Amino acid sequence: MSDAPAYASTYTEDDYYSLPENIRAELINGQIYYMSAPSRMHQEILGFIFKKIAYYIDGKRGDCKVYPAPFAVKLFEDNSKTVVEPDISVICDLDKLTDRGCTGAPDWIIEIVSPANSSHDYVYKLNLYMNAGVKEYWIVNPTEQSVYVYVLEKEKFKAKPYTFRDRIKPGIYDDMWIDFTELKL
Repeated sequence: MSDAPAYASTYTEDDYYSLPENIRAELINGQIYYMSAPSRMHQEILGFIFKKIAYYIDGKRGDCKVYPAPFAVKLFEDNSKTVVEPDISVICDLDKLTDRGCTGAPDWIIEIVSPANSSHDYVYKLNLYMNAGVKEYWIVNPTEQSVYVYVLEKEKFKAKPYTFRDRIKPGIYDDMWIDFTELKL
């Protein structure tokens, strides 16, 4: 008998990219996690934040690019067993962009929590994004109307809590604010 854990299979990015286009999934440490369709509230929040970031980048004629899900992010160039689909990805090093999405850590990732998989965003992805070197990670929770902002400092995330009654300044920009009081749900 082997002491190794028994898994049905360990998958790679080739398996991930072979999935049908209508299947939403992420590949984390060789395991495929299927995702259900997001709720209307999830999409409202995603659209609100995405527009704020896109208008800011366009208005400043910035070099960064912003992508909403589904958008594949291979966090580690040398790891073929992890490909995620953050709700929003901001990439400022355009050399990381490929035909398939992004290879390497985006500068800023935003995840909008779904009730069925909240531990996924708060635990698995928090550590995954920290280890990949994502500079800033926001977890937006529609049910609690909260936003947790994690900023990478010396290889560890420093957290700060906010609510939907706050104006929040992204750490990667000096003069941008997202005012969550403008969010009409």
